[in-house]
Amino acid sequence: MSIRGKTAIVGIHEYESRFDPFASYLSIQADSARRALDDAGLTIKDVDGLFSHAGWTLAEYMNLYPKVMDTTQMGGGSYEFFIAHAAAAIAAGHCEVALITHGQTARSEQRNTGTRGTTSRTVPFIPDSFEAPYGTTTVGSYAMVARRHMAQYGTTSEQLAEIAVATRKHASTNPFAVFRDPITVEDVINSRMVSDPLHLLDCCIISDGGGAVIVTSAERAKDLKHDPVYVLGTGQAVAHPGIGNRDITFIAAAQSSGRAFAEAELTPEDIDMAMIYDSYTITVMCGIEDLGFCEKGEGGSFVENGTLNIDGRLPINTDGGGLSSNHPAGRGIFLLFESTRQLRHERSENQVPDCNVAVAHGTGGSILARHSGGTVVLGRNHY
Repeated sequence: MSIRGKTAIVGIHEYESRFDPFASYLSIQADSARRALDDAGLTIKDVDGLFSHAGWTLAEYMNLYPKVMDTTQMGGGSYEFFIAHAAAAIAAGHCEVALITHGQTARSEQRNTGTRGTTSRTVPFIPDSFEAPYGTTTVGSYAMVARRHMAQYGTTSEQLAEIAVATRKHASTNPFAVFRDPITVEDVINSRMVSDPLHLLDCCIISDGGGAVIVTSAERAKDLKHDPVYVLGTGQAVAHPGIGNRDITFIAAAQSSGRAFAEAELTPEDIDMAMIYDSYTITVMCGIEDLGFCEKGEGGSFVENGTLNIDGRLPINTDGGGLSSNHPAGRGIFLLFESTRQLRHERSENQVPDCNVAVAHGTGGSILARHSGGTVVLGRNHY
């Protein structure tokens, strides 16, 4: 069953603070839920579907009794998966109003995100026996992908830096972004090396944050406060573990994007802007290629000459992304916020001209090994 145009995002709220030591992951989600419902012109009594990692804990916290509950854990891409699941549940008549939430306090808790091994777990997993002993950290695993991309396709550190420069330019007009001062390619290259070839400014920041998204049927959306942002297509995929038997420069987007575009009956050429998970600059580079915006290996040349700017061929991460705005872990939900703002034409600055179709792609896990990819195509019209 296709869900193309049958549901729409009707309310959003992004938790504005990037550092809030007095908040909890539950309070962030509950506050954001109320504000997103107000944005939609709905109340908590309208919600009958809950999609959140907080699950029954959040349901009790907010006194919710949902007909449908989903706690799918696919890392940062979970929220694109949630959109797909919510749209399907609504289209099937299992619920009418879906609430999707996220909340994290990584910065307040001073988590050393990205410093531990990529495969730490209580029970050993067989492929880890051949990889974990070599001590690869999260950032180290992304650095391996970047180094392989360079060796295989001739990509340069300067080309990766173009991604950080573009997203910082976008962050400069976001009053809530952690970093807003402009940077240059040279600034990125001269920043501290974290894991060769990734420099400090190639890496996402660590912050608190969260928010909520409201999804309902296209029919009901017509009577609410804002122009609906229609869910046109969704795609889900996972990449299996074991780095020794596959091309590590390909990510799960290569599968999920094709499914999303097919359901939307659109192609990458129809996309006006993209929100691509940016845990590191190499994540975006692989995402651009595997979403189909250029051929594999041509991402380096694609991002040059202002391609990613607001007035460029493919504006990306127009809120500043995880590289400059915020990254509380699980940043996939923020891709939905900014896509919705752009499609509503709400941005006073950084508004993509004539923005009618957007794609949001979330990644979870480590792209070197096991990871998820969730792709959502959104539009101002049913098409």
